[in-house]
Amino acid sequence: MAKREEVLVVLREVIFRSGVWHGLRTEGIDALGQVLRASSYFLPRDEVEDDPAYQQIIPYIVFRHQRRYFLTKRLHASSEKRLRQQYSLGVGGHINPGDGDSGDIIDSGLRREWEEEVEYQAEVKPTLLGLLNDDSSPVSRVHLGVVFLVDGDRPEIAIRETEKLSGELLTIDEMRLHYLEMESWSQIVFDHLAESSSQRPGL
Repeated sequence: MAKREEVLVVLREVIFRSGVWHGLRTEGIDALGQVLRASSYFLPRDEVEDDPAYQQIIPYIVFRHQRRYFLTKRLHASSEKRLRQQYSLGVGGHINPGDGDSGDIIDSGLRREWEEEVEYQAEVKPTLLGLLNDDSSPVSRVHLGVVFLVDGDRPEIAIRETEKLSGELLTIDEMRLHYLEMESWSQIVFDHLAESSSQRPGL
């Protein structure tokens, strides 16, 4: 029998003990990060995939080079059938037990997913943007995003699994054309980035 995949989860009632938020939360995230690390544990993915009592923790990396962001599109061969043909601003995925073998489990999971998804020959220094919750769909309702921004010092970034994803670097204005085709998480992150860039025109 194939081994069942285990993923890192936190009880919804624990992470939202002080109240449920919608969207990208950027305040109090250090304390929430401590809660995640102290209260999370692994369960079989097939047991929690459709159970909103649990939040599956997803490191979600947004890549930026100067004023352009890496926007990907899930193709027909994508493993997540519910998100096919949608655009994504983030690269990420589930955290598995082996990610805890070398340092912080969320950071290790983030770096593994990054290396599995993209080719980028430069050092990566993620900056935490916030925690993302979205109850608008069955897919997003059972996941909690830990959103990071990576400012790359070179633009040469490429998708590894080109049969599943395509990707290109686009400015905020160029990405607006794809807004309605973005998955909900990406729309939330895009709104945050667009607001930030309008307030800081030098970016």
